Amino acid sequence: MTTSRVHGFWNNAGRRFLPFADAATTELPLGQLLRLSLFQVSVGMAAVLLTGTLNRVMIVELNMPASLVAVMVSLPLLFAPLRALIGFKSDNHVSLLGWKRVPYIWFGTLFQFGGFAILPFALLVMTGGGHGPAIFGQIGAAIAFLLIGAGMHTTQTAGLALATDLAPEHARPRVVALLYVMLLVGTAASAIIISQILADFTATKLVQVVQGAGALTMILNVIALWKQEPRNAATTAARPDRAPFSAVWASFIAQPKTMRLLVAVGLGAAAFSMQDVLLEPYGGQILHMSVGATTSLTALWAIGMLAGFAIAARELAAGADAHRLAGYGAVAGIAAFALVIFAAPSEQAGFLYLGASLIGLGAGLFSVGTLTAAMALSREGNNGLALGAWGAVQATSAGLAIAIGAFARDAISSAAIANDLGPTLAGPATGYGFVYCSEITLLFATIVALGPLVRGRAAGQAISPSRFGLSEFPT
Repeated sequence: MTTSRVHGFWNNAGRRFLPFADAATTELPLGQLLRLSLFQVSVGMAAVLLTGTLNRVMIVELNMPASLVAVMVSLPLLFAPLRALIGFKSDNHVSLLGWKRVPYIWFGTLFQFGGFAILPFALLVMTGGGHGPAIFGQIGAAIAFLLIGAGMHTTQTAGLALATDLAPEHARPRVVALLYVMLLVGTAASAIIISQILADFTATKLVQVVQGAGALTMILNVIALWKQEPRNAATTAARPDRAPFSAVWASFIAQPKTMRLLVAVGLGAAAFSMQDVLLEPYGGQILHMSVGATTSLTALWAIGMLAGFAIAARELAAGADAHRLAGYGAVAGIAAFALVIFAAPSEQAGFLYLGASLIGLGAGLFSVGTLTAAMALSREGNNGLALGAWGAVQATSAGLAIAIGAFARDAISSAAIANDLGPTLAGPATGYGFVYCSEITLLFATIVALGPLVRGRAAGQAISPSRFGLSEFPT
């Protein structure tokens, strides 16, 4: 085989089996792109700690009410609906230094680091290892969660915008895809590493993990940010002729089918998120799994999510209907939560592992499908608004669902243990089962909401795969 044929073979193989191999360009070399993607790794690490390890430890090891923990874990989501506004502000940032994205990434990093700096001391007070009543530790933990959430959403929004600025137009979809895959890689890798460190759980190890996450966040984000955005005073000059946000939003929301799609997004997001603070405590309290074993559920969820993105990208490229694809994700979620419910009476942790994987798979299919449909509703120059609307509804619904699910679990479990629901349901698993059954009901409602959108699409009117797929999925 000649040298030219060998070169051609490996070039084609790379493009076929490594879908992001051609994301690098002359303007944004691979080394610079991979360095920029480190901010996604830090966000994934923070997500594992907040929604995985810490919520299980506070509920099981610290015996805190799940409702209180759910409120804390939901605090970071308060900033998620503001992501569209953050992106809009960074687009129009006025700066004499000529930077649009750098200030937002930097202050987002400081918020995230500050939250991790406060959290270990709050944990020590809550466990009795510090001075003062436990309520002070709980207040400190709430402030820390709030700061971490603000930092995550600010850094991620401005970081993705910076990557889009640096990449040429033809490479932007692949660049954004690589960044999102790095988020999932960071989530999965962090879950595996933290589960190994906390296999023999102690409060000291937990504090060390949180401190290490704070230091690593600062290191990764500084490396990611260093000499990335060129200074350009012209782009940061004041522009008074831009249309206000309210006018653009009113035009978008008035389009046909927009409200039905957003309702479906809200129902589906709530269905997939209600168990976020309950899945790991469920494994620990009902199936008696260790901290390391339950933390690995987050890794399985991330792997399932990545598989869902890959399947969705392939199907959309083949012309599949986005609404129908989202419906398939809801069906996968129904099967996933059924497996999670069956794990308790059968006492089989394998059902829980499989259920966690299918939750990720269904959420991936649903997210890509609904966001593809939202992109189809956008008009020229308003793609960011469509993504912001999807993200705002998704995050708000997820936050409310997390809190409602935890309160419902506490109330139902207390009634069941007190034998108010009869001897058959007398046990802590009843509260968890009620939440999972509620999620199945919400997924059925999601399918109902999506139905008219699928039936209303004429044959041959499938969304062009160039408009959106895995390669343009934001976070």
